[in-house]
Amino acid sequence: MELYASVLLIAMPSFLVLVVVEKIYGIWVNNDKSPIRDTLSSLCSGITNVVKDVLGVSFSILSYEFLVKNMSLFTIQNTFIVYLIAFVAIDFYGYWSHRIQHKYNIFWNIHVIHHSSEEFNLACALRQTISSFFKLFTFLLIPAALLGVPSDVIAIVLPLHLFMQFWYHTQHIGKLGFLEKIIVTPSHHRVHHAINAEYLDKNMGQIFIFWDKIFGTFQKELTDVTPVYGVTRPANTWNPIKINFQHLWLLIKDAWRSPKLIDKFKIWFMPTGWRPDGFDFKYPVNKIDNVYSFKKYNAFPSRELTMYSVIQMTFCILFVLHLFSSLVNISLVFNYYGLLTYGFFIFIHIYCLTDLMDGNKFNWSFELLKASFVVYILYFFDGWFGLPIYFTFSILLYQCISFVISLYFSKKFSTNYLLINK
Repeated sequence: MELYASVLLIAMPSFLVLVVVEKIYGIWVNNDKSPIRDTLSSLCSGITNVVKDVLGVSFSILSYEFLVKNMSLFTIQNTFIVYLIAFVAIDFYGYWSHRIQHKYNIFWNIHVIHHSSEEFNLACALRQTISSFFKLFTFLLIPAALLGVPSDVIAIVLPLHLFMQFWYHTQHIGKLGFLEKIIVTPSHHRVHHAINAEYLDKNMGQIFIFWDKIFGTFQKELTDVTPVYGVTRPANTWNPIKINFQHLWLLIKDAWRSPKLIDKFKIWFMPTGWRPDGFDFKYPVNKIDNVYSFKKYNAFPSRELTMYSVIQMTFCILFVLHLFSSLVNISLVFNYYGLLTYGFFIFIHIYCLTDLMDGNKFNWSFELLKASFVVYILYFFDGWFGLPIYFTFSILLYQCISFVISLYFSKKFSTNYLLINK
């Protein structure tokens, strides 16, 4: 927990700088691919994911340590070769877990957030799940366990492998010559994120592209087919917490409404998008029929709302950096409950921010909940998790201003709603 938080204190600012650089470059070449609110939504999703991971809110059904202890055929030392074997084994694991998530309804829910952006940029790489509470695919690391790769090597290589998938989420890098035959490039991954019929469910590889060529899921980027990004059932929200559970909620509703008992169970393990017969007509959901003519989501476009959202995002990042940098002290003084409380506050902060970006006229009620939670923290933790007393007043002042501005925008949303529906 502490080690991962320390790594993130370096990785998060680095990723943020690269996201900003991509934005500036796009403006400079008059080809901006990073709309601000889409980028903010992606950053919010990344924050929820890392906070959940750092706090350890997930469980291993089968641990790698158990596998290597009971299945290893060899005993090998921590050399460069071991790390290379681990890297390839993790990439094999990544390819198949990724492919399974795309193939079955029940697993698509833990991956849909990553595809939910209707843009393709560095920020969308940060859209990672919070809806996975069980580590289900550890068995795919059996090849590494058989070779005796130590668990501490896997623990080091796994986050490195994940971070290396960041760079190719961009439209500003073209094809890369001979590298296209070996590694996943931006061109390959543009195909993967596209919803064009020619590109759907292709290029599942994470670092090496040869898995797709071996197992028949490779598709090159075609010069005459421009990728269109998103998901075929658009999220229509900036709120990553809602996006994480939209597909699951649809499955639950369809299973409940199905008159056939077999369909109530079958729906979970059928190919992604499958619904019982007649449900598309009886219980229609918003679905893109023509990828070249749908309108991208852009609720309540407003420059002042966008700028305010950037300010709120800045505060959110500061809270996260404080949590990660003070992880040990908070856990010692306030125990694990203190960490969970701080994490829950960050989730409420993100819900309020992205709900505001969605133009919800009742956003003030969520902001009131957040204000109540701030008061709860300050009272029961005798200040803000060990910070000097003047921070208590600063955070109270921040929250008061935040609530007032939420009221202001909520009124504007209500007025806008009445004008539209006259």
